Amino acid sequence: MTQTITVEESRELDDKTINKIGIPSMVLMERAGLKIYENMLDNKDLDLSNVLILAGTGNNGGDGLVVARLLATHGYKVSILTIGNPDHASDDHKSQQHICDYYQIPKAFMNANFDKYTTLVDALFGSGLSRNVGGDFATIIDKANASAAKVHAIDIPSALMATPVKSWGRLSKPLRLLPLPIQRSACLKNRPNHTPAKFMSMILAFIVEIHLKMNNY
Repeated sequence: MTQTITVEESRELDDKTINKIGIPSMVLMERAGLKIYENMLDNKDLDLSNVLILAGTGNNGGDGLVVARLLATHGYKVSILTIGNPDHASDDHKSQQHICDYYQIPKAFMNANFDKYTTLVDALFGSGLSRNVGGDFATIIDKANASAAKVHAIDIPSALMATPVKSWGRLSKPLRLLPLPIQRSACLKNRPNHTPAKFMSMILAFIVEIHLKMNNY
């Protein structure tokens, strides 16, 4: 049986891990990106010969930038398309972008032909989306859904609001992945045949919490 927690519970675990236990958010982002990268390598349905990271400017996009760097430094062909105002990017996202710039990871633009990519990584929004999707974000989601590439979603599919479960307009089409130890219940209820990638920030928080309980901290 697949274990699930709600989005609110995962946020509480993230908050506890960062603010109470003291694990920096950049550490969680690195862990998330690493496990997503490993999950992609393990997924035989994915063709990683030419990957495009679709990155928003929040921490979900930051996770995607970690994946981009790991792919690039392990010899995979990868590009980054950042959507949103970089001036409004989260601090962790800016740090990850700086690292990607150091490694000279190629950047794609809005007019890119998505059909030339074999896998798209949906790192546009996390679970906190609370508005209709429009503008460049809507354009990118439409292009991703119309492309021949498979889409690997980080966290939950972009434009899906998890609590309550609803879609804010366009919804990306994540590739169906193998069952995970812990998943956000909204994804399983709303799209049972489309399971997104691992949310390692939440999983790490869960592991830390269990470790503390076992050791009576």
